[in-house]
Amino acid sequence: MRFDEANYLGQLKALLEIDSTTGLYAEIQDYITSQLDALGYPYTLCRKGGVIACMGGEGEPIVVTAHLDDIGLMVRAVNDDGTLQVCKVGGLYPFYCTGMNVRLHTRGGQVYTGTVCRRPASVHVTEEELRDTMPDYRSNVCVVLDQPVRSAQDTRALGIETGDLLALEPRFTRAGDYIKSHFLDDKALVALVLAWMQEVKQAKLPLKRKVYVYFAAYEEIGHGTSWLPEDAVDILALDIAPTGPDQTSQEEKVSIFAMDSRFPYHWEMTNELVSAAKAAGVDYVVDVFTPHYGTDADTSIIAGHDVRHAAMGPGTANSHGYERMHLDGIRSTYALLGAYLEAKI
Repeated sequence: MRFDEANYLGQLKALLEIDSTTGLYAEIQDYITSQLDALGYPYTLCRKGGVIACMGGEGEPIVVTAHLDDIGLMVRAVNDDGTLQVCKVGGLYPFYCTGMNVRLHTRGGQVYTGTVCRRPASVHVTEEELRDTMPDYRSNVCVVLDQPVRSAQDTRALGIETGDLLALEPRFTRAGDYIKSHFLDDKALVALVLAWMQEVKQAKLPLKRKVYVYFAAYEEIGHGTSWLPEDAVDILALDIAPTGPDQTSQEEKVSIFAMDSRFPYHWEMTNELVSAAKAAGVDYVVDVFTPHYGTDADTSIIAGHDVRHAAMGPGTANSHGYERMHLDGIRSTYALLGAYLEAKI
């Protein structure tokens, strides 16, 4: 398989530029369908948001999934001074987003910019006992709009209200073979799947299985792949592999998931991934992710589907923060996906 780095990075940058806090699926869904139209793959749209494409192929159907939605924030209340009290959508914690620029999307279609700030925001006018307190959405964190507002009435006059969604700026950058950005989870894997689908189409590579690709829109809040095509027998989630002191995952390798905080992955299907990695000479590790991790493969099991489930993905530092990956980990994930699903590599 040929990993086209330039094409991959182009797809990744395009995806990162689209705000897709869970619930804001329309724009990124349109981008995905435009890519599928160009490749000629048929697809269906999920009523709740998300896209399921069919790549064809023979044999028992498998669903490959990578999710479109990002963690983010929602307006909890408009404060008396015109700033915004916010709450997290998915696992975006205040210590990872304080000081970040955001784009606010109203239900009326307006988009405003702002910044996640501490309260008080300036060190020079903050008492010492307040400087070292942990940021908390409920007490000392707010969003300050890039608008001349001084009251709740001023802010509401802009069309901003409780329930509006906010997305962080991704801040993508590359340092050698390291790539850094918010929301590599899971747009790095969406870009990988799109690049792989393009390679399969252009090179006319045969598939071992009938393959569905599910671009899910609600993974970060737990119900992304709660519905599957009725003939599916397996689901393979492509997601990040968080690195840490107790983890075997490394940024330069692909991780095959043995278990997460919910339960073990299917023993035999996981063994098949390991065998495929060994046969293809892919640089891999097996890892266990506890206590705060899960994938959309879990979601399908919890929803009651009679399928086998497995997951894999590149080692990723700083999960749910300013994430970092290495292109070797992406390459290894790409190679293992091909090794597992293609009759010829």
